Amino acid sequence: MAKEAKKNVKTVAKKEIKKTKKENYFKSVKKEMTLVKWPEFKDIIKYTVATIVFCAVICGFFLLLNLLLSVIKGWF
Repeated sequence: MAKEAKKNVKTVAKKEIKKTKKENYFKSVKKEMTLVKWPEFKDIIKYTVATIVFCAVICGFFLLLNLLLSVIKGWF
């Protein structure tokens, strides 16, 4: 019976340690998230538009390159 009691004490202690580790983890995550400087809506719109314009320019470049190479291939 003494062995069973020791095992129960050990398992309870392990569960408590795991529980406190989880609680500490979430507390530290919350603390770090408060330190993050989130972008303003104006910045989000600016960077979104810049990304779309950049993708359009790259798409146009490859479209013209494909057209040029097709014309050159048609000559031969």
